[in-house]
Amino acid sequence: MNLKNEKSLWLLCLGILMMNCKADPTIETVGQWDSYEISFGADQSYGNPYTEVEFFAEFTDEHGNTHKRPGFWDGEDIWKVRFAPPEANRTYSWETFANVEDGGLAGKKGKVLSTPYQGNNQLLQKGFLTMSEGKRNVMHRNGSPFLLVGDTPWALPFRGTVESVAAYARDRQEKGFNATLLMTVQPDQEVEGPDSRTEDYGFGRGFHDLKDGHLNELNTEYFQLLDELLKILHEHEIVPVLQPVFQGYGWKGKNVLGNEAVPEEYVRYTKYLLARYGAMPVMYLISADGHGKEPGIKEAGEMLLEWDTYGQPRGIHYNPFDESPPSGYTGDPDKFPNHGNMSYQEEEWLNFQWCQTGHGGEHLLHKVEKMYRNTPTKAAANGEPTYERIGDPDKATGWWQGHEAWAQWTSGGTMGVVYGAAGLWNWKLRTEEPGFAAWSTTNASWEEATAFEGSKYPGLFGKSLQGYDITDIKLSEQGNDSQKVLNKGDSLYVSYLPEGGRLQLERVRANLPVVFLDPKTGNTKDQSETSSEANKSFDLPEGEPWVVIIGEKITMP
Repeated sequence: MNLKNEKSLWLLCLGILMMNCKADPTIETVGQWDSYEISFGADQSYGNPYTEVEFFAEFTDEHGNTHKRPGFWDGEDIWKVRFAPPEANRTYSWETFANVEDGGLAGKKGKVLSTPYQGNNQLLQKGFLTMSEGKRNVMHRNGSPFLLVGDTPWALPFRGTVESVAAYARDRQEKGFNATLLMTVQPDQEVEGPDSRTEDYGFGRGFHDLKDGHLNELNTEYFQLLDELLKILHEHEIVPVLQPVFQGYGWKGKNVLGNEAVPEEYVRYTKYLLARYGAMPVMYLISADGHGKEPGIKEAGEMLLEWDTYGQPRGIHYNPFDESPPSGYTGDPDKFPNHGNMSYQEEEWLNFQWCQTGHGGEHLLHKVEKMYRNTPTKAAANGEPTYERIGDPDKATGWWQGHEAWAQWTSGGTMGVVYGAAGLWNWKLRTEEPGFAAWSTTNASWEEATAFEGSKYPGLFGKSLQGYDITDIKLSEQGNDSQKVLNKGDSLYVSYLPEGGRLQLERVRANLPVVFLDPKTGNTKDQSETSSEANKSFDLPEGEPWVVIIGEKITMP
């Protein structure tokens, strides 16, 4: 066969293949990492579809790679599965399975063709999140670093509206935040108020029976709105960090369910979150503001390890009582769970651990360094420094937050930084909204709190490190209490000098660019390169904070 005939035959085969794909209604096209939703109608009726039916789908490509995705109930007789193709240019054949004999749910089949992602959302361009090889950082699936710059509008899911969350997301994206910590449901059993997001005391209800100590009567309308709110965050390239049911103070400190949840119910709800939101970039905060070993935590972690085909990051956020009970504790001190910020340290399902330094306005750095040195290695960060203006309009304001971010990161919290603001964390609807404990709030609404000065500094921290390969950067032995130093081999050094002055480094590789960064403004001053004989001692103006960055920026994938 000559070359001309061979080419003609190839074009004919390609044309036949395309016609067959168009003729086959079961083959749909979706971009890599885009969420693809399939809806099903159950043939049978169920007393409680949420608790009675287990439903999932398997997606298998032509190379035999299978991805299992749990399905979720979405009201009445509607069930859905969401899937994001992890590879482009693959044909995924799918089939559904259920624990009930229901022709509308089990045994359904179809195909989906994945194509290269065509949008401009960086969360999808770079791929879903995973842990780095050294386990100290989160990264995208294409290898790009993901340095956490998190915010804590905890009450957003049950108080936010489409309009308010859009305004919040615009502000946070512009400032440089890339993650937001969320209580996915209002966790206090004894809190009262209307089912409203615009009235004082009001809040949306994810479960009708949470007030009775259970998670069985799921409110699908609540989660349909949450779909819209998380989509807004996603569109602004902000990753939701999903917490099932809080274990600590909660929203108003009125008997949180997370401390005493039925393990089976806690795991079922965590799996529902995985089913509903796991086909988008997310992280899972399995336990929050507790000691980490509350009911259902271990089981939920094991479930995520088994069922999350994307392996997105899973972690625990601890309360500040890691070494001793809180003041006023009247129980047996020998039985107090001194968790040490390391519950389940050896478990495979645990990827990261966040300490908490409380809300006393102190810069406490020893916790992240201790966590950094724990083995086996888990990514570490201070997940809750003092919130700006919490209980006091002068507490932890302005640059306090910037110093906290740089100091925590360079002390061992290398996963990233987290910020909080009173009025925003509890999503106060107006300045004088009543019903909040004085210590936990301030004279500001969520919108006013969004504009607090300190919120710009964590974002500047993240922006200042863009382009540098900070993944798995380590504590350097050259640092000290007044000058923190991180390094990545001999290719990158970052030092934070809270009061400026002289930085002395040894064994620095030659011919690396040097940048002096003003962390208050983000402005930089390029210096001459390092050499084999000089420029290992750097003198900066005293009395002001400076950051010294030594190393090349890299071309990100």
